Amino acid sequence: MTFYERISGQGGKNTPDETLLADVQRHPAVPMRVLIWRRFIRHRLAVVSSIVLLLIVVVAVAADVIAPYDPAFIDPLVFDEAPTPAHPLGTDRIGRDVLSRLIHGGRVSLSVGVVAVSIYMVIGTVLGALAGFYGGRVDTVISRLIDIVLSFPTLMLILVLVSLLGPGLQNIMLVLGLLGWPQVARIVRGEVLRLRTHDFVWAARMIGAPSRRIITHHILPNAMGPMLVAATFGVASAILSESALSFLGLGVQPPTASWGQMLNDAQSLTILESKPWLWIPPGLMILISVLSINFIGDSLRDALDPQLRR
Repeated sequence: MTFYERISGQGGKNTPDETLLADVQRHPAVPMRVLIWRRFIRHRLAVVSSIVLLLIVVVAVAADVIAPYDPAFIDPLVFDEAPTPAHPLGTDRIGRDVLSRLIHGGRVSLSVGVVAVSIYMVIGTVLGALAGFYGGRVDTVISRLIDIVLSFPTLMLILVLVSLLGPGLQNIMLVLGLLGWPQVARIVRGEVLRLRTHDFVWAARMIGAPSRRIITHHILPNAMGPMLVAATFGVASAILSESALSFLGLGVQPPTASWGQMLNDAQSLTILESKPWLWIPPGLMILISVLSINFIGDSLRDALDPQLRR
């Protein structure tokens, strides 16, 4: 089967917005990364989401400069104050500026997503690559380990581990990072099983390349597409998990601000009914961030998989 037949998905008709195969045929000299980029920017919603997410990240990184107040500063003269020019999003029940806590909370929530995903991407990639490349007993042991971890209810396991380790930012990152790897390991294992029979892998074997070099320099770079998509969706899932744990009081602890912790402070019925400035902003930020990341991940999946039709 030729290269064009493989990426065309059995030679079906192109959709109106065209497939990657059509791009390759019309522009054979254009690098693949450029074609992938062209497919990505055709998703207007993903482009808008990328801009929105970039703004959120920039604001979170520059929180110390942008935030008008210290997020932990308490002003007893303005507690439970509605939005004013001095406090655009009002103040909470002990006099802390909601806007400042929202900005700093974005840094914490995004950090949890990035760090947790980084941890389990490394674990899942290593175990999945070993299982797929070596097969046999190595594959059997790792696959059974994956099945064991996946057999436990994820939410209950997270709650138990966080309760045992104690609430806190570092513990949330660690728990989410140690429990998210099975899905990644399965994805990487499948990609390695598919790629290890290709000609370029056999050629590397014939010239005496060690297994480690074949995995790291030949197989994993060609499996980056599914891994990148999994990491993108993982960040969104980790942000939601952190928000849920903080809302339950098992996540980030005061005075540290996070979006979930801000929702935890605003969960009383009185606040929900009469003080919307305390819960609508963090809720909207969680919604916007997760939706943006999911839209980007969906577009990446389409851009990196030429067999998908839209």
